Amino acid sequence: MSNNNTLATLSVQQLKRALSLRERIDALQAELDSITGESTGVTARAKGGRRKMSDAARAKISAAQKARWAKQSRAGATSSSAKTAKGKRKMSPAARAKISAAAKARWAKAKAANRRTLAAA
Repeated sequence: MSNNNTLATLSVQQLKRALSLRERIDALQAELDSITGESTGVTARAKGGRRKMSDAARAKISAAQKARWAKQSRAGATSSSAKTAKGKRKMSPAARAKISAAAKARWAKAKAANRRTLAAA
């Protein structure tokens, strides 16, 4: 039986007693939390809320990220000239010829098998 069906079948007297018990449980839980210094209640995060960050913490994170960006841009400035000097990689004429010959052989095999695509039948 689900919780809603159970509540629907209870009498008014039973519902009042259940409410009284729930209030006592909540009060005892709050007292226990104050003694132990813990919170076992539902937090804002558990309900789907977002945690708040202090301005100091936000500034600290921002400063650390800016330092990382600055370090990366300094490192990139010295090595960027080396990257541009290297240039784009080119394939040798022999490698191009080898790839072309392999492609032609694949297509010849496909046409011999009376196929219009290279996909396996």
